[in-house]
Amino acid sequence: MASEAKLRIEERIFQLLQHLGLKQAHFAAREFQEFDGLARVHPEIISSLTLVCPPRTLNADSLRALGDRLLCFYGGKGPNAAIVRESLASLPEAMRLCLQDYLDFNWTDIIADHTDFIGTAMLYFLSRIDQERQLQPAAPASSEGEVAGICYRIEGSGPPLVLMPLVLAPSQWEPLQSRLSERYCTIILGGAELGGVRQLEARGRSAGYRKMLECFLAELKLRPGETVLEIGCGSGVFTRFLAQRTEAVNPIAALDINRYFLDEGSVLARKEGLAEAIKFRQGSAEDLPFADNTFDASIACTVMEECDARRVLAEMARVTRPGGRVGVMVRAEDMTAFVNAPLRAELKAKMEIPRGNVAEKGCADASLYQRFREAGMVSVKMFPQLATFGVDEPHGQRLEAGILATLSDAETKEWRAATSSAHGREQVFIAKPFHCAVGTKP
Repeated sequence: MASEAKLRIEERIFQLLQHLGLKQAHFAAREFQEFDGLARVHPEIISSLTLVCPPRTLNADSLRALGDRLLCFYGGKGPNAAIVRESLASLPEAMRLCLQDYLDFNWTDIIADHTDFIGTAMLYFLSRIDQERQLQPAAPASSEGEVAGICYRIEGSGPPLVLMPLVLAPSQWEPLQSRLSERYCTIILGGAELGGVRQLEARGRSAGYRKMLECFLAELKLRPGETVLEIGCGSGVFTRFLAQRTEAVNPIAALDINRYFLDEGSVLARKEGLAEAIKFRQGSAEDLPFADNTFDASIACTVMEECDARRVLAEMARVTRPGGRVGVMVRAEDMTAFVNAPLRAELKAKMEIPRGNVAEKGCADASLYQRFREAGMVSVKMFPQLATFGVDEPHGQRLEAGILATLSDAETKEWRAATSSAHGREQVFIAKPFHCAVGTKP
């Protein structure tokens, strides 16, 4: 049996259901690595599957066997819409519901934005499946716990319904939990091995990304005892890295609008003995809950893509003391990636096209440097960086899946052939560009 650290997500979920004494359950998810593996490896445990705005990596082949036991909500606008709609077209038995004019970015609060519509449709769909399959009420012995690195919490009674994390959505399933729990034994999953927490932790642990963070941190020139604010801390992967590198002598305030991430981040910090060095707090990056001139340094890593960048930078400058530093890192969607596989020029160029999502007022380009000048920063240091991710490591696999979703079957086969015969996957990487800036508040 594989060690717990090497268990695939579907095996972790399978062990959890065995622990709870469940042979089948309804599932609701968004992240492709969770529902795709489950549908391929353990289809027998899936009574039904509800997908809430899945990414463009949706694999219709692995879902086809579910037939009419599949419900999918998808956004009507945005970069994922056309690809997901095309994939769903090959699943004619599935119940498909389009959220018209909805941009389904990873960070959108899907359930909060469409609570009644999604709740009503889900309950109708689930009740039909219950009647057809006669799913029995669940009676788990415990109401909360952890199995194979997955945390669970149980509410309500009835047939089992497993709710997986919704990537970066601030409210997660919370707006619907009480309604679903009136008719179902809802099993809410969390922990560092699922959803957005898994994504952020995998990226943050990557050697290539860590090297970039080291460079970013060096430019901040933190002195012992100086206070630091990190905006949009997520699961706290950079927060903990910062605390470790400074030997926990710099008090850190870690802020995020997402309560789910803050809870998970607090657990991870406690496990690493960093609870005293980091204080997690809920709040908006666009309206920071701190007084003027509070911190010696304010930082934000891959946050300004998702919000009003100009407003966030102004808030960071406001809460930073004169002489303090402001540091920002964003994805460089104005620059191509780099894939080091032996491919023909046309396919290589297609694979290196920027594909990240950016909010209407977000920043993911070289305008970051001019924004620092406009915000009044002085001694601004501007340094674009490349972070490399091997396709044999978790975050690299995620990047690869996102790219392959945009390719034809023939192009995908070409990629597979090139990475398996020429170099071997252990030597293939995807390099992603980032814009970084550090300035001083006068």
